Amino acid sequence: MNRIQEKLQEDKKLLSIYFTAGYPKFNDTVTIIEDLEKNGVDMIEIGLPFSDPLADGPTIQESSTLALRNGMTSEKLFQQLKDIRKTVNIPLIIMGYFNPMLQYGVEEFCKKCEEIGIDGLIIPDLPVDVYSEKYQAVFEKYNLINVFLITPQTSAQRIGFIDSVSNGFIYMVSSASVTGTTSSFGNDTKDYFKRISGMNLKNPQIVGFGISDKQSFKEATEYSSGAIIGSAFIKHLTKYGVGTISEFVKTIK
Repeated sequence: MNRIQEKLQEDKKLLSIYFTAGYPKFNDTVTIIEDLEKNGVDMIEIGLPFSDPLADGPTIQESSTLALRNGMTSEKLFQQLKDIRKTVNIPLIIMGYFNPMLQYGVEEFCKKCEEIGIDGLIIPDLPVDVYSEKYQAVFEKYNLINVFLITPQTSAQRIGFIDSVSNGFIYMVSSASVTGTTSSFGNDTKDYFKRISGMNLKNPQIVGFGISDKQSFKEATEYSSGAIIGSAFIKHLTKYGVGTISEFVKTIK
């Protein structure tokens, strides 16, 4: 069983943290991953920086730009992570855009992920129908879970299709805006969480976008299995550095 699937079976609300590989400094990647696990984070999303990150707000965009300036590439990320499973046990997911994976070679990218112990991928600009037609067999060959995003505007029919080709969790985007732009959830968003929960999908949902503290984490997980924090964590790293990860996690759980 994939580590993501094992983690989802635990009887708890999961905290997943996103950060950009190679930020704040090029060699911070492994330190951040190890410290997040030590401080009780359940799952980690490692952002592969890209020059045109459409779904990301200004905080993550800026971290991506600086990581690229620091020299981060797909190959260098794989080199940094080659021994990560000697020290880290929790699920690791690479989140990035499809272009760098296409340039690397999709099968070669997936093969490399399996070799170093990556459990899944989140690719916001890879449509689910293209995935199911062209790439699903490759992902499954290398035991990789592909995580798809849904928004309040995603139709019930499409959510059903996403659910049918998924085998991990569904990334439930809290709003139609980019990351880092929401600070609390209104009634419409809470109704959306409740509506998706009521669909009784086979894959659990984890909420992303707009979670930054205990209150928003609690609201996001009322009808879901967990929540993802990205922009708030990157802001913390920017302001306080990588040696203060325990302080950040304490503000959430």
